[in-house]
Amino acid sequence: MEKDTEKELSNMEEPKEAFPYKPPTDEIKQNYKELFELFKKKQRIDIPLPKLIFDKLFASLILLPSLPILSLLFIANWIEGLLIPENRGPLFFYYYGMSHGRKFKKWKIRIIKEKYIDKELQAKGDWHAYKNEWMPEARTNVGKFVKKFYLDEIPQFFSILIGDMSFVGPRPLAVHHYERDLAQGNVVRFLLRGGLLGYGHIRKGTPEFGDPVYEYEYAYRYLHDPPFKLLLLDLYIIYKGAIVVLKGGGF
Repeated sequence: MEKDTEKELSNMEEPKEAFPYKPPTDEIKQNYKELFELFKKKQRIDIPLPKLIFDKLFASLILLPSLPILSLLFIANWIEGLLIPENRGPLFFYYYGMSHGRKFKKWKIRIIKEKYIDKELQAKGDWHAYKNEWMPEARTNVGKFVKKFYLDEIPQFFSILIGDMSFVGPRPLAVHHYERDLAQGNVVRFLLRGGLLGYGHIRKGTPEFGDPVYEYEYAYRYLHDPPFKLLLLDLYIIYKGAIVVLKGGGF
C-alpha cells in the first residue's frame, strides 16, 4: 500500500521548475568515479571542522539581524490576512527534505494561500502539498515579495545552526525528488550535508542550472581540498549567491 502511494506521488504532475536536475553523464561518472565508489560503500563525507565552525558562527551572526525582518514579515502577513481573509495563515511551514542522505524538517516562509495547499499531504510533511507555489495566482502579496528576494529561506539559518544543513552544499531536495535524483544516478546529496547555497544552485536562471557537474566538482573539492581552501570556495559561492538575492532573482 505504501509503495502504491509513493508511485502515485511520483506520477503527480509537477511544474518543471520543481526538479531541473539532470542525470550524471558518462564523463561525470568517469571523472568522479571515487564519489560513486563512496556511495556504493554507503560512506558519507564528514564535514571539515573549519567549515562546521564557520557554519555555526555565520548562522548565529545572520540570525540576529534576521529577527527584525521576520518580525516585519509576521506583521505584514497578519495585516494582509485581516484585509484579505483568503490570504491569512501561519507565516512558517515545513516539509521533509534530505540532507546527507537523512530526512529533516525543512522550514520555510509560506508564500501561497492556504486554499492552494493540500492539507492531507501537508500533515505528512510532503512537498507536494505546496507544489502550486509557481502559480502566480496562488501567491499572497507578502509571498510575492518574499519569494523575489529569497526571504522564504531565512528559517534555514536555524537549520544550519542545529546541524541539519550547511551554508554551502548541494541544495536539499524534498524526499520524493531526492529519491528521483538517486534513481537517475546522482549520489552527491547522499554524500554531503545539504546547503543553503550550492555550487550549481548559484547558476539559477542560467542554462547551466540543473547540470550536476558542479555538484560533483564541489563534492570532489570537499573531499580533497585543504579545509581552509574549501572555506574560500564557500565564501565565493556565498558572495555569488548574495548577488543573486540582491538582484531580486527569485521566481
